Amino acid sequence: MKKRMLAAYLLISGLALTAGPLAQAGQAAEPAAASPVVRAVQQDIVCTVNDDGVNFRGGPGTQYPVLGQVNRGQELIYRNEEGEWIMGDLVGGRTGVWIHRAYLACN
Repeated sequence: MKKRMLAAYLLISGLALTAGPLAQAGQAAEPAAASPVVRAVQQDIVCTVNDDGVNFRGGPGTQYPVLGQVNRGQELIYRNEEGEWIMGDLVGGRTGVWIHRAYLACN
């Protein structure tokens, strides 16, 4: 069972086993040279506050407490959204805050 799982993993990974003496003896041989792996890099969405004195809140709505205020130019790293509210992390500040999308310009 372990051999099948290893073989499936190597097949999925794009690697091949060589049929050398180790493989014939029931042991896994060294994998053939692997080609470079290309990984997608997820780039953060950055939103910029477009007004002064904008409240950031503890949740997605005016019923949640105001935790503080930010001014024009403050950046927020987008993490989630609910309705018209965007949740993110203030660059150099608090994390997990909510700001209404009317006060943000996101890339």
